[in-house]
Amino acid sequence: MGVMLPEPKLSHTAAMILHAIHAGYVYGFSVMEVTGLPSGTVYPAMRRLERDGLIRSEWERQTAADRALRPARKYYKLTRSGKATLEASQKRYPLLAGLMPPAEMEKA
Repeated sequence: MGVMLPEPKLSHTAAMILHAIHAGYVYGFSVMEVTGLPSGTVYPAMRRLERDGLIRSEWERQTAADRALRPARKYYKLTRSGKATLEASQKRYPLLAGLMPPAEMEKA
């Protein structure tokens, strides 16, 4: 018989970031723009979410960044447990989902 681990209790900040990524804001600066959170909050929180297995990241190809004349971006997406945690957080923070319009997808 398996032991159910308690759901990780998400901070409001972490829940905002998961919602933003789920809505299509898939790199750090876009998460900062849509949430209004500063980089000193967003990037450490994203590192914790990745360490906890709720999101995973992947660098875009340098050629895509070069074409857009900017540095390469690290793109984030929710893992399966990140999606489950997001659903649980929607019960805890019901107003969050309505705060973020879906992003215009620009990932190459």
